[in-house]
Amino acid sequence: MPVVVRFAPSPTGFLHVGSAHSALANWLVARQSGGRFLLRIEDTDAERNRPELIENVLEMLRWLGLDWDGEPVHQSDRTDDHRRAALTMAEAGTAYWCDCTSDEVQARARERGGPPGYDGHCRDRGLAGGEGTALRFRVPDGRTAWTDLVRGEVGFDNAALEDFVLLRSNGTPVFLLANALDDAHMGITHVIRGEDHVNGTPKYLMILRALGRTEPVAFAHMPLLVNEGRKKLSKRRDDVSVADYRAEGIVPEAMVNYLSLLGWGPPDGVEVRSVAEITELYDIGQVNPSPAFFDRKKLLHVNGEWIRRLPVDDFVARAAGHLPVGDGPLRALVAIAPLVQERVRTLGEVAPMIDFLWLDDPVVDEAAWDKALVRGKAAREVLDAAIDELSSLARDDDGAAWSAESISGAVERVAATAGLVNAEGRPQMSKAQAPIRVAVTGRAVGPPLWESLAALGSSRTLARLTIARERLG
Repeated sequence: MPVVVRFAPSPTGFLHVGSAHSALANWLVARQSGGRFLLRIEDTDAERNRPELIENVLEMLRWLGLDWDGEPVHQSDRTDDHRRAALTMAEAGTAYWCDCTSDEVQARARERGGPPGYDGHCRDRGLAGGEGTALRFRVPDGRTAWTDLVRGEVGFDNAALEDFVLLRSNGTPVFLLANALDDAHMGITHVIRGEDHVNGTPKYLMILRALGRTEPVAFAHMPLLVNEGRKKLSKRRDDVSVADYRAEGIVPEAMVNYLSLLGWGPPDGVEVRSVAEITELYDIGQVNPSPAFFDRKKLLHVNGEWIRRLPVDDFVARAAGHLPVGDGPLRALVAIAPLVQERVRTLGEVAPMIDFLWLDDPVVDEAAWDKALVRGKAAREVLDAAIDELSSLARDDDGAAWSAESISGAVERVAATAGLVNAEGRPQMSKAQAPIRVAVTGRAVGPPLWESLAALGSSRTLARLTIARERLG
């Protein structure tokens, strides 16, 4: 049987990394088997839906490269079919009408001193449907079980499940009913979704069996994503929006790569690899059901590795979207792009690393200034010697003498002049570089210093060294 899977987002928020994790698993299973990956917008919750977010979800899926087959379908288009199926169950006696309010259900639970929840009060009252009545499913005796591709054998005693609502008192179908019916209607063979849906699966199966509908071939409930405190990722306290990660400068290759590693690992242990390789190797039966730690540091590491794999022109094109508008920033990046590419973890780190090349005055990190220039050994002597050496070196900004190689030699002489030498009398270049770097770029870290000064030009380099020396007094 050809594999048919679906991703069914609800337009009530931005695409969550947990949802993207499930979407990727569906996409991988479909693509590696030559099956179909369908998209269904579950938009039946009129009060919480924000239609404008549908396009955001689609845009994020496109950005991730998770293409779908056919046109997205909308669950709300089948509301009448959902309602008719529920009424069919009412006629067959597998569902019944109930007029209990939520307060009444809770009050009875307190009186009996048992577990909260509905107690079957209306099971045998023979109520007719009408205003103020909800339709509940009559949970049968026995046990409902399935073989989960991720979790193995999973089962629930039906006695532990309350008679659940199919139609609300206002006549609208509940999510669970629509979800199960739409999967059957679309011919879904494998339901791959998050762990939070495990408890709803027995009800899902009961609905399909009561209606004589075809059940999915298999379920796979993906592991819960947790933060470093091992708590479920929450949009209130964690970074969970895929759109936010894109804005930060995560590249899609890295996000897909990293999401694939949550709960699964390639058999050869090589983690940073293309989606084509992942598709070939991925085995949903080898996914670990235990909660998976969404490790931001590892994501940044994987992203840095992918940034370094990009052709330089591609890197520049992608980073350009994270630079300030104007020709200056782009020219500055092009001048030293390969050096920047080797040092950033996100595209968002590019601009702060090289903004000294286009700003009139560098943004000074005061902590770096204090360490390198106020408390730094021989900082004044270094700046004095650097001004002398680089002034004699500079003919003009385009002069042959002003190059990374010649600047390196000049700073070597600066170190010797300032007395920054080791026991063998060799210049200690790192100690000489630190005051110069902070004076010129405003920061203690950045691209290689010689190439940075060569790109900045002699006039601006000497002007910034002079200003720094005057500030020191």
